[in-house]
Amino acid sequence: MKRLWIAFGAVLVLSFSVLGWIGTRIYQEAPPIPARVVTTEGQAVFGQGDIPAGQNVWQSMGGMEVGSVWGHGSYVAPDWTADWLHRELMFVLNEWAQTQCSKSYGELSAEQQAGLRGRLEEMYRKNTFDPATETIVVDPIRARAIQANVAYYTALFASGQTAYAIPKGAVSDPERARKMAAFFWWSSWSASTNRKNDNITYTHNWPHEPLVGNRPTGESVMWTGVSILMLLAGICAMVWWYASQKEEPMGETPRTDPLAGWRSTLSQVATLKYFWVVAALILVQMIMGMITAHYGVEGDGFYGIPLSKWLPYSVSRTWHVQVGIFWIATAWLAAGLYIGPLVSGVEPKYQRLGVNVLFGALLVIVAGSLAGEWMSVQNRLTDAQSFLWGHQGYEYVDLGRGWQILLFAGLLIWLTLVVRSVWPALKVAGDQRHLLSLFLVSSAAIGLFYGAGLTWGQHTNLSIVEYWRWWVVHLWVEGFFEVFATTIIAFFFTRLGLVRPGLAARSALLSATIYLAGGIIGTCHHLYFSGTPTVAIAWGSVFSALEVVPLVLVAYAALDDLRRGRATEWALRYKWPVYYFVAVAFWNMVGAGLFGFMINPPIALYYMQGLNTTPLHGHAALFGVYGMLGIGLMLVCLRAMGQEGEWNERWMKFAFWSMNCGLFAMCVGSLLPVGLMQTWASVDHGYWYARSQEFLQTPTMQTLRWLRAPGDTLFALGAAALVVFVLKTRAKSPAA
Repeated sequence: MKRLWIAFGAVLVLSFSVLGWIGTRIYQEAPPIPARVVTTEGQAVFGQGDIPAGQNVWQSMGGMEVGSVWGHGSYVAPDWTADWLHRELMFVLNEWAQTQCSKSYGELSAEQQAGLRGRLEEMYRKNTFDPATETIVVDPIRARAIQANVAYYTALFASGQTAYAIPKGAVSDPERARKMAAFFWWSSWSASTNRKNDNITYTHNWPHEPLVGNRPTGESVMWTGVSILMLLAGICAMVWWYASQKEEPMGETPRTDPLAGWRSTLSQVATLKYFWVVAALILVQMIMGMITAHYGVEGDGFYGIPLSKWLPYSVSRTWHVQVGIFWIATAWLAAGLYIGPLVSGVEPKYQRLGVNVLFGALLVIVAGSLAGEWMSVQNRLTDAQSFLWGHQGYEYVDLGRGWQILLFAGLLIWLTLVVRSVWPALKVAGDQRHLLSLFLVSSAAIGLFYGAGLTWGQHTNLSIVEYWRWWVVHLWVEGFFEVFATTIIAFFFTRLGLVRPGLAARSALLSATIYLAGGIIGTCHHLYFSGTPTVAIAWGSVFSALEVVPLVLVAYAALDDLRRGRATEWALRYKWPVYYFVAVAFWNMVGAGLFGFMINPPIALYYMQGLNTTPLHGHAALFGVYGMLGIGLMLVCLRAMGQEGEWNERWMKFAFWSMNCGLFAMCVGSLLPVGLMQTWASVDHGYWYARSQEFLQTPTMQTLRWLRAPGDTLFALGAAALVVFVLKTRAKSPAA
């Protein structure tokens, strides 16, 4: 065990050292935000503070929940970076064509078009930012193109656009719209302007835009090849290592259920209401998901109901994402609170009070943050108020800063409750101590790493925000929650006597080391085209490939879990929790492994970022892995605290298979073909076209989007059955 702990510690130290070094490079090389943008003739285009203020306007109306910037965000509206850039380029080309040939650009010969494109690329790729004066100088024709785009976006957000699911009055103040347009322009300037003393743009030539010479860089191609080689090498090494291991005997199985006589403590019974809230939030998320998906085909309503007046797309999608994170996190946190006394056999003084206080605090945070997001999108808050209590506009961390701070405080309270409940067991010598130590490490990481979401301010450069945002999304959710879950599952089988504590500790610690070895630095695969230096592509591509390696053999662990669940007749009582753990392994392999690696290599993500291949990976990984895991942990706790006769096998069977089959149908029947069609459009025509109304509103694409309905319906029926089952659950009388 000592060597495993040394390896675990070394992975943490080395990986965070590299990730921190990459962060310093991002701070140093992020695209500059100019104080002024002027023409060569001295005419002002944008003034002091317009771009940061515009970023705040964009955030307050929903930010990444209304289209995307640099490919990060939602999928119904365009990517504003690519859309702005293409519109500006076409304005310049058409004006040049009219001036020189009295024709539009499209009417010119191929030779004439090529000449104008060469001239256009030379003008746009030149970096005119002056660090001394913090000024960018543009040609007068470009200023005219910018003003045309400002007028277009002002009208778009004031009048609304059904195809983009943008309601009327999203941004009605022309001055606020002008500042938001300044932010969009800056994002496109970063995407089309070469870095100083370099021949690639700040976003590594993303998005694909042939008009201005935005094509994949040599680094993107090379590091894609290296990442594939690393994946194959890692798989080979994992297979050889696995083949060299001796099969560990299961040991003698207890004749009766070790938990049959367990009487839940007062604090454990108090966690039941957490699971009721989990069930209610699953229902809310499901409804919000149905509404959000429908907005893709009927942008201003729900089967004729003008729902966008009260619940616009940006709100329904925000709530769909946030509620999903809330219920998954609540299930995991409640499982941690329940398992503490189960492991130690001790109920700390005032533990139930702490559990109840934390429950009330979480309710306030959930309700308050959702209400604040609605008020922000409905223009009920100022931009400054929105940042604090409304909508931050950053996907997965949409809630206002004030709610973030309160949530962070709640996580620290949870950490305190968990530590004090397991501390007595930590004092007992034995193999279980190693498992407990890993459990406490992962619990501390869950409590503390959410603090990364507090590192940016209201006006922070978007590149820096993205760096820290993915610390929360990738490291907090996909990293340390994974370690936490692995440890809890190990505790589950250990407590049932189906696996020896020493073997469980070694397996959990080894799994955590392998996952984090790729996962920590692999965070950078989200940052390839976010104004980051080349080191993000180099390190991110290689280590994100290594994240896939342990998923190749995840079926072995899943089948081991299944065998343990069938080891004896009494173990069948835990059939459905075990089935959900097996589903986690399946979706880890398919959603995180197959669909994840499909988009993660730089050359793939260059064309696919922000297309429907992203929610394909997101739904299969977030719900398929973390959602199923949360449900499995919830069922373990409910089984331990509930009566034997309260389980309805038919309900559980229907819920399990309907949710899994519905999720699979949604992914392969709609999201995958839509994403692949968009990829084709992105490669052939440019990224802007793959996200455009012209492409997405074609009959073929609309049909493919409607094909989500069967899978969504089947999934919804299964989720509803699970919700009813959980809400009917009652706990046995607690121990005195």
